[in-house]
Amino acid sequence: MSLVSIITPSYKSKAIILETLLSIEKQTYKDFEVLIVDDASPDGSADYIEQNLPDNRFKIIKLDKNVGAAEARNVAVRKATGKYIAFLDSDDLWHPNKLEKQIDFMQKNDIAFSFSAYEVIDEEGGLVKEKISVPSKITKSQYLGNTVIGCLTVILDRSKISQDILMPNLRSSHDMALWVNLLEEVKVAYGYQEVLASYRLVGSSNTANKSKAAKEVWDVYRGYLKYNIFLSSYYFVQYALNAILKRL
Repeated sequence: MSLVSIITPSYKSKAIILETLLSIEKQTYKDFEVLIVDDASPDGSADYIEQNLPDNRFKIIKLDKNVGAAEARNVAVRKATGKYIAFLDSDDLWHPNKLEKQIDFMQKNDIAFSFSAYEVIDEEGGLVKEKISVPSKITKSQYLGNTVIGCLTVILDRSKISQDILMPNLRSSHDMALWVNLLEEVKVAYGYQEVLASYRLVGSSNTANKSKAAKEVWDVYRGYLKYNIFLSSYYFVQYALNAILKRL
């Protein structure tokens, strides 16, 4: 077994994060550490989490000022000691065999970057969509036109990646920007076809606000990647079509 460092940013998550942490505690794969970074929550979340940590594998890092989700994740990544890095936000859930199945998949196939299918639930945990399917593999060019990689499903093998696994300091779509950077190096990410996680759709999420999500993807093309208007439009049309198909 190899240690997995699980990265969980938290901001005003008092009402829901214990369910998230419980979904980690229930993992059949036991060799992990959880680095929870409270991003200067004003509601007492940090103390609440600290008082309710399931065991000593769970650690909380309290930030003095709000830095945003990207840098909160990066604080944890810099402190992580695991061979593998996995991401789970404070309102999402993992299925109990998530780590066991995905790590086995990566080890048997010598994979640096993997992700999986997932389901979508509402704020109360009710099922919204049974499965967001994923391709068996995806390249950088394919991903730019189909942002299908769910952050809550990603596991990275640090021993196979030379660059820092840090989110670009963007207020949103920073995970998209990181996956693009990593795919530049590893060339292919591999999708595990079984549903292994539950993405919680909340009113404030980008997924719930389609126009905002689309604008932020466009901003990655134009602002972060510096693509010209023609190349950006080429990928954006693919992105829009795939977003429609994903919702059907």
